[in-house]
Amino acid sequence: MNVRISYREAAIQGASPVRLVICLYEQAIEDLRRALAALEKKDIPARTSAINHAHTVIGQLQGTLDSERGGEVARNLQRFYNIIRSGLIDAHCKQSAASLQQQIALLMQVHEAWLEVERASGASPQVSPELDQAPPAISPPEPPLGGWSA
Repeated sequence: MNVRISYREAAIQGASPVRLVICLYEQAIEDLRRALAALEKKDIPARTSAINHAHTVIGQLQGTLDSERGGEVARNLQRFYNIIRSGLIDAHCKQSAASLQQQIALLMQVHEAWLEVERASGASPQVSPELDQAPPAISPPEPPLGGWSA
């Protein structure tokens, strides 16, 4: 039994939409950290798998944006996700640790913004202890709904 998967499954049971978005960000960051470790070990299949999963997670976040309800914030997030996806392709093709680290840093900033939204809503944040904190970058739109897998 994988403890991380069990923890994530427990965390999403009955979670608020904001908490679900936070979990997706944490998953994408974890994926990219695994890709970075695989890159350092020259483990091409593991790097590819981790980057592909991060693409899937970002696609889930991006695909559920509602530009009508989210307005300019949703459009900004759409551009942000396009930048991340482009950066992931670049990092993968060039086998660039620096590019992976940059994508992680960008995701960390927006992750912190989502944590601020959660705090402002009165919910108690359940931050994964592995994630370092960074200052908020932008305000998020309505969170996506739907499942994801670790």
